[in-house]
Amino acid sequence: MKHLSMLLLSVLTVVSVNAETVYFKSEDNLDIAAELYLSSDRKAPFIILFHQAGWSRGEYTEIAPALNKLGFNCLAVDLRSGGEVNSIKNITNQNAVRAAKETKYVHSIPDMKSAIEYVSKQYKPEKLIIWGSSYSSALSLKLAGDMKDKISAVIAFSPGEYFVSQGKPRDFITSSAVKISQPVFVTSARDEKNSWWGIYVAIPSTQKSYFLPESEGNHGSRALWSKFSDSKAYWVAVTKFLKSV
Repeated sequence: MKHLSMLLLSVLTVVSVNAETVYFKSEDNLDIAAELYLSSDRKAPFIILFHQAGWSRGEYTEIAPALNKLGFNCLAVDLRSGGEVNSIKNITNQNAVRAAKETKYVHSIPDMKSAIEYVSKQYKPEKLIIWGSSYSSALSLKLAGDMKDKISAVIAFSPGEYFVSQGKPRDFITSSAVKISQPVFVTSARDEKNSWWGIYVAIPSTQKSYFLPESEGNHGSRALWSKFSDSKAYWVAVTKFLKSV
């Protein structure tokens, strides 16, 4: 634990990182924007980062550089269902609105699939981890069950069956989660456990774990932002999981 704490101290030290905005096509020919954060090792394991509702790739401006220091390459993707956070506007959402495409949560699935294909073909990582926040964490669990050959592990911040109002069945996520055999990590604010516990229990993977803070915590990946006093507890749990996979 002492070694892990020292590692975290190093990781959470503010560093200057070169990020590059890249573009690729979704399944339905929509232009998707994403921020590429490469570590010094281009063959390092790769994490694809998906944001929460109403936000953008800006959710990960602080998180992705820390993941680089842990030895991971990262791609923070703008999904069509989103908006703006940390003064970074969601370019994919803007493109979708201009193209008169629907932008509900479920309509982001093609963007997520295309991001996985893009990283797989462009960088050919030995390990590809997907990481979601809120609605995208639920969809990440779904894709982990449906695309087992492409995804090595999944991290889900505040997932849930959020899609009934969008015409999907109550087990939309769980019906795919029952096929997950890869390592899984789930976390959330403390009072959100009931939203995802049924999904978690249904996952058959023998390498699954979860974390709940002693404090109230926060919804989604922003739980890792340094402005929150309990963010280090989340980082310890996430780092432990990443080191295991």
